[in-house]
Amino acid sequence: MPADQKIRSQYTTTIGIECHVQLKTETKLFSGVENDAREATPNTLISHIDLGMPGALPVLNEKALELGMRAAFALGTEPQRFSKFDRKHYFYPDLPMGYQITQFYDPIIRNGFVTIVVNGEEKRIGIHEAHLEADAGKSTHPAGKDYSLIDLNRAGTPLLEIVSEPDMHSALEAKTYAKELYLRMKYAGVSDADLYYGNMRFDVNVSVSKDSARLGTRTETKNLNSFRSVEKAIEYEINRQIERLEKGEAIIQETRGWDDAKQRTFSQRSKEEAHDYRYMPDPDIPPIILGEEAVNAIRQTMPIMPSEWRRRLSGLGLDESQTDTLLEAEVDRDEINYLRHIEGNLDKPEFARFLANWYVNVMIPMVREGNFNLLDDSHYKLEYAIYKLLSANKLSSTNAKALFAEIAEDSTVPDDLEAYAQEKGYIQESDEGAIAAIVEGVLSDNSKAAEDVKNGEMKAIGFLVGQVMKQSQGKANPQLAQQLIKKQLGL
Repeated sequence: MPADQKIRSQYTTTIGIECHVQLKTETKLFSGVENDAREATPNTLISHIDLGMPGALPVLNEKALELGMRAAFALGTEPQRFSKFDRKHYFYPDLPMGYQITQFYDPIIRNGFVTIVVNGEEKRIGIHEAHLEADAGKSTHPAGKDYSLIDLNRAGTPLLEIVSEPDMHSALEAKTYAKELYLRMKYAGVSDADLYYGNMRFDVNVSVSKDSARLGTRTETKNLNSFRSVEKAIEYEINRQIERLEKGEAIIQETRGWDDAKQRTFSQRSKEEAHDYRYMPDPDIPPIILGEEAVNAIRQTMPIMPSEWRRRLSGLGLDESQTDTLLEAEVDRDEINYLRHIEGNLDKPEFARFLANWYVNVMIPMVREGNFNLLDDSHYKLEYAIYKLLSANKLSSTNAKALFAEIAEDSTVPDDLEAYAQEKGYIQESDEGAIAAIVEGVLSDNSKAAEDVKNGEMKAIGFLVGQVMKQSQGKANPQLAQQLIKKQLGL
């Protein structure tokens, strides 16, 4: 049950997130084995290096290093000129080497930041560090069985672990931060960021305290793979911890899991029982020393990041959800440059605003449903032609969508859109005399609704406009119809 708001307001919540990002490489971090294990048969994408066989010598994947450098710029900083790999020792069935290769002492990224927008206000979330590491394998536990299965296809997969500062204080801030990381990693080309396949996984650390100057005892809920689960797991932990403290019970520092079906966290293991990892430098992998020329080469290829796009679009009056829809769609389908086209028309603010709303409400849903086949730049011409017809009140918004959908499905843009729309019956009737005659008949046939409008019940006018649209087979200009209804009723 959610904690009472009055009680909850007495507590300060502190949240930090560790995010594991699978890098977009062809092969693993230290071996030449294929990196994409999504549809692979278990234990088929492995090599002697991934298994840590005697004499196996790892070789750093140069592409993974490049992506780590790109991630640094995406996180508001620069790659460290010196970084190196260490061995993190622990024993678990899905870790055949008995240690994980990671960057504990000298990571490739330090001191970055991410700016998020929550309820219209910007907030800066610090990045403590981000380090490259090789993933472990995967353990599965078949339901009703007394054994576990090990799949080592993921062993050696290149990861970037991004560790935030504990700068978040609500579940909404944490979810927004997670979404921003997702966008930045996709925009920078660092990762496919497919949450369904675990390309991004979130571990959330949550604590509550009545003393805002002191942190409470934290719990870590691991392996969250959706923005919604990040938000819900944090909300549950906040309420659970406050409830325990209000009862005089202590919070146990522990690792917890998330049961999505039950929408609750559950205890996995106590942190006090965690082993000493005994970090040591990896003797087989030389340190990484980056020159200025290499760093500048990456800097020059970095794309515009989401935060900069938000700034450029800020004058269009879009709300946060509309902007987020545009930002997310931009990287879903490379052939359509939504943001570039809007930006290219900012000198025509009304048209740019039309484009933004058109993409959010019409085109992006069509693309996601697979109903859009105009893969070249011809849709730009079509959008402007539709805008002109709308501006001239020759198309209703409903007919504009229907017209666009028909042309997009046929994959051919007509040379004369107005003539095509007229032929197909999409052009709306704006002849005042013709519509006035229809209005007169509608008012005569619906005297009760007409009387209601005359008596000030303006909701009834929507019914009358609907009747006019029906009589005109959808061709009447609805704004003109409403004006004529009021005129004939003496309003």
